[in-house]
Amino acid sequence: MDAESQDVLPMSPGELKKRMDKGEVECLLDVREDWEHSLSALPDSIHIPLGELIDRFQELAFEEEIVVYCHFGERSFRAGKILKESGVNTVYNLIGGIDAYSQIADPSIPRYRSQI
Repeated sequence: MDAESQDVLPMSPGELKKRMDKGEVECLLDVREDWEHSLSALPDSIHIPLGELIDRFQELAFEEEIVVYCHFGERSFRAGKILKESGVNTVYNLIGGIDAYSQIADPSIPRYRSQI
């Protein structure tokens, strides 16, 4: 397997919105914590916190393409690496996370502040 096939690909908020509107997103994965997910989430997303991803990978094992998001895009990038290493063919990371998506693509998605 070459290095490029292991890459997590970037996806802009605008591109994700276009694909969601066309029904072209096979699997949308939210890797934020429970408290974050309860405040806002993208429609039809699967919620598996990053810390549970390895143990719960079997829930995603048959997905060929996954778009991963978190608050700002850092945890989802790490999750994307885990998914690629676990054999998922195509993994996209939402650039800027749900925060950027809310600002750029869909202002109806509530924004929130980190508790860190």
